[in-house]
Amino acid sequence: MSALTNPLPSCFTKGVNEAGCDEAGRGCLAGPVTAAAVILPDDFSHPWINDSKQLTEKRREELRGVIEREAVAWAVVHVDNEEIDRINILQASITAMHRALDALSVRPGAVIVDGNKFRQYADLPCRTFVKGDGRFANIAAASILAKTHRDELMTRLHGQYPAYGWDVNKGYPTKAHRAAIEAYGATPLHRTTFRLLDPQLTLF
Repeated sequence: MSALTNPLPSCFTKGVNEAGCDEAGRGCLAGPVTAAAVILPDDFSHPWINDSKQLTEKRREELRGVIEREAVAWAVVHVDNEEIDRINILQASITAMHRALDALSVRPGAVIVDGNKFRQYADLPCRTFVKGDGRFANIAAASILAKTHRDELMTRLHGQYPAYGWDVNKGYPTKAHRAAIEAYGATPLHRTTFRLLDPQLTLF
């Protein structure tokens, strides 16, 4: 993976402790949806910071350390499968981002979010950006923290339910994951409102 020719700007609006937000695990069949909120220094710049999906696992882990050391503030929150089933995945994703913002040690002055769906947070200016994790470093940093923290959790949970391959698929709807559900049934960590056995929904 090559460095970005032009590193992403740290944020959309400087001078206000703007928090970038993103989530990971929205399309999974098992486990939580995980959100992160990150406030970066206005002068932050790093040639590797990008949408977490564009990075190798090794690079994401390297950048996780950079972000956690250099951020003004950061927070990661999991919303579990039971709450996802109760309120739906979109609302759970937004709820996770709100809770991550609540958990920041520094109150943000503005919020920007990857995607096009969000609920107003407190009285702060909030903006959504489609593909924002490839446009602003604070959203990209949030995507990296959400992904790495969730992957770490799913790898630990694999130890409880090794038949499902969560150390590899992280709960996403792979053919092998669906085959395990068919063979052994759903675990207490599966999302019962999702189509666990529908092959038409297999992503890869």
